[in-house]
Amino acid sequence: MAIQLYNTLTRKKETFVPLEEGKVKMYVCGPTVYNYIHIGNARPAIVFDTVRRYLENRGYVVKYVSNFTDVDDKLIRAANQLGEEVPMIADRFINAYFEDVTALGCQKADVHPRVMENMDIIIDFISQLIEKGFAYESAGDVYFRTRKFDDYGKLSHQSIDDLQVGARIEVGDRKQDDLDFALWKAAKEGEIFWESPWGPGRPGWHIECSAMAKKYLGETIDIHAGGQDLTFPHHENEIAQSEALSGKLFSRYWMHNGYINIDNEKMSKSLGNFVLVHDIIKKHNPQVLRFFMLSVHYRNPINYSEDLLESTRAAFERLTTSYQNLKHRKEASTDLTDHNQEWLDKISLLHEQFIEAMDDDFNTAKAISVLFDLSKLANYYLLEKNTAVAVIDAFTKQFEELFHVLGLTIEKEEMLDEEIDALIEKRIQARKDRNFQLSDQIRDQLKEMNIILEDTPQGTRWKRG
Repeated sequence: MAIQLYNTLTRKKETFVPLEEGKVKMYVCGPTVYNYIHIGNARPAIVFDTVRRYLENRGYVVKYVSNFTDVDDKLIRAANQLGEEVPMIADRFINAYFEDVTALGCQKADVHPRVMENMDIIIDFISQLIEKGFAYESAGDVYFRTRKFDDYGKLSHQSIDDLQVGARIEVGDRKQDDLDFALWKAAKEGEIFWESPWGPGRPGWHIECSAMAKKYLGETIDIHAGGQDLTFPHHENEIAQSEALSGKLFSRYWMHNGYINIDNEKMSKSLGNFVLVHDIIKKHNPQVLRFFMLSVHYRNPINYSEDLLESTRAAFERLTTSYQNLKHRKEASTDLTDHNQEWLDKISLLHEQFIEAMDDDFNTAKAISVLFDLSKLANYYLLEKNTAVAVIDAFTKQFEELFHVLGLTIEKEEMLDEEIDALIEKRIQARKDRNFQLSDQIRDQLKEMNIILEDTPQGTRWKRG
């Protein structure tokens, strides 16, 4: 079976064929690090981490590059407001980003390039575009001649004559054409800057990804990915810059994840529904948030609410409980009967269905439905009178592999008996003190650890679920 993925460039599913057999060069646009990431930033981090994991599971060697925009208008404003230097702001929120996405089960990229560490290659890239006639200097700024690139609009499927200037393309008197976009911005008073052939300044937003993708992955890459909002103008402009310079196709496949709504409304600061991952994972298991993000196909919009996250938590726990029940199954025969072989065949069939789902444009929603089928099957098997070690092992290994592909943690932390006893004593005292909130919190805490309490006339007893 071959992987089929939806290519934004062609607007159809295509068979994935990398440039070099067995290897994948993948670039994912990262965040602008002026604040904690919101759940809109978290979705591409989770989605494309999962794509990477699945490609590796299928035997590919993936070189994964994801950048940080560490100099930008937003960073400069944040630095001015806080009275700090731009690099300090960037360092703080890069560290915060890693804390948040690590909690969400995302692996680090092979390279996380930063703009400030790659200024020389960006300036050189711009200089070459000027030499080729695709860019021009104007009063310290440098702009790309959009109309000179014949294929402009091919990613967003817009005619250049009908194009509206995008939100991140600034119209200014220094341009020769309103559709031209900035490659280099002359420094304003008090702003951070770098010396260049055109005077002190800093890069435009779009040029950084073109330059860094070329440096770390080459002139043509396999997959370029990011949020749907980046399709135009950011990715459109990347194509124009990169292909104007190299004369080669920039990326063979373009992948974009859908938007996130909050309580059925578009997330925005103006509506006051801007949700930070940093805040969510203080209240909720970050693995549940990842599971929630993967429960919808990545190209579809997803609606976030506290109620939906809570129902996701319950669903996620059904899966982990099935796994824990398998792990704690003590009585099992070493004999493998024909009947038990039938169960192994069913497990193998579910594995094939998982692969089929993920091969179909990384359909994690369908893959998760297979996980629930696996859980249901495991629960039925545990009702059997004569279970076999080989079947129990096959179930547990299947859970572990599929959870790993999705970047989910299935193991629950085991509590020692004395730790459980101490918590029960604390709960008993809380009940005597009529502190029922604390009593309920302890019960829920133990329940999450698969410890079931029974309050009897003789006292509180516990058992592992």
